[in-house]
Amino acid sequence: KCFLLSCHLVAFDMEVRLQVQNVDKPLYRGTYHCFQSIIRQESMLGLYKGIGSPMLGLTFINAIVFGVQGNAMRKLGRDTPLNQFLAGASAGAIQCVICCPMELAKTRMQMQGTGEKKSKRKMYKNSVDCLVRIYRKEGIRGINRGMVTTLIRETPGFGVYFMTYDILTRSLGCEPEDPYMIPKLLFAGGMSGIASWISTYPVDVIKSRLQADGVGGVSKYSGIMDCIRQSVQKEGLRVFTRGLMSTLLRAFPVNATTFATVTLFLMYMREGEECCIQECEPQAVPLQPLQPQAQPSSM
Repeated sequence: KCFLLSCHLVAFDMEVRLQVQNVDKPLYRGTYHCFQSIIRQESMLGLYKGIGSPMLGLTFINAIVFGVQGNAMRKLGRDTPLNQFLAGASAGAIQCVICCPMELAKTRMQMQGTGEKKSKRKMYKNSVDCLVRIYRKEGIRGINRGMVTTLIRETPGFGVYFMTYDILTRSLGCEPEDPYMIPKLLFAGGMSGIASWISTYPVDVIKSRLQADGVGGVSKYSGIMDCIRQSVQKEGLRVFTRGLMSTLLRAFPVNATTFATVTLFLMYMREGEECCIQECEPQAVPLQPLQPQAQPSSM
């Protein structure tokens, strides 16, 4: 789990830097060059900037997502791909309350001191300090910067995520007695993550740019539409795929492990519940037919 979290953070760091870098003076030519440059200019620690907020937030986010999705499926009743989409979408929308501030802190932490081994002017000490300072300066609105784009990304994104996983597990026949069940679950989970990111990635680019806006003290964008307009005018439609490769490299292993772990854990828990129910059921005792007792004779 720690290894996967490390992969997630490293890839997210590169993704954000590629998405928001100045196109007139680009620091990175691509994913691999970005990785090399960060290590050379900022050391290995540069890959883990903003680690605090995901360490605090990802556990709660996964708990909310799988908890809400499971309860929504029970309310919807039938287990169909459409219901999986609706349940996943509702889970995605609700977890934005934690996801948006977490990603804001992570983005701001990653953007400060870019290209410097030891940043001379550190605005934020850590992720919590980052959120506190933003709150003092901009209030609740500042903490929730990028909330609308986060909702637009997460709501359909998680719908596609759970729907794709459902379709793939049905198609592959992931049954408990199948000896290849775990590889099938890993494949289905990984592909679900990729499908989810591809379906909403352009929105993620805009979200990252809005959250990184103002880090240097100057704000470039007045809102979502202004950000889209300026980005397309300067960089063309290609802007919506910036950092996509690093995102997909992260998406497959992280989501493969997440979905497989959750599915196997739920299967194990259900088996345990069934065993407990069987043990608690009273054993049926065969009744012997009553023998008529001899009545005492009056004689």
